[in-house]
Amino acid sequence: MAIDTEAIKTHVRGILEALGDNPDREGLKDTPDRVARMYEEVFEGMNYTNEEVAKMFDKTFEDEMDFTTDSKDMVVVKDIEIFSYCEHHMALMYDMKVTVAYIPNGKVIGLSKIARIADMVSKRLQLQERIGSDIAEIMEMITDSKDVAVYIEGCHSCMTARGIKKTAAKTYTKTLRGEFQRRGGIKDEGFGII
Repeated sequence: MAIDTEAIKTHVRGILEALGDNPDREGLKDTPDRVARMYEEVFEGMNYTNEEVAKMFDKTFEDEMDFTTDSKDMVVVKDIEIFSYCEHHMALMYDMKVTVAYIPNGKVIGLSKIARIADMVSKRLQLQERIGSDIAEIMEMITDSKDVAVYIEGCHSCMTARGIKKTAAKTYTKTLRGEFQRRGGIKDEGFGII
């Protein structure tokens, strides 16, 4: 599904009018077009399902570890910076840091692909909790590993800039699958990720 930039322009113009401003004045006359182009970029992920994102970034390498042992080596990518927009207020979720961990099951994914997955998933109208679930689901599809953990820390402008206006409030979410769920996360492994 492609983003309908013409409809966005029409609706942004209507919003400007509803706010009591003149969309034809100098400072606003190009705003509908600018917003439409911005939305095309920041909501790019809405064009793709999780399955399509998995195919897009399915670049793995054979893991040469000896799987006949009980070794459970872990891969952790920490502090992936993303931003998104909450689906409740279309407000910015910012200063978001994502940590993704997984235990390889015969395949390892290129590290930059993990960051690209987090970035693409965030480019949707989202909930912080769903960002973690989407990343975990895509990681499972690509790596064939059921052992995936996603931790996210973020600020939500729907809470910091309006409403309750608690500017220091942060939201933490964790999505645990497989071995991480059984063990309660990767902090128990001595990494102290959070």
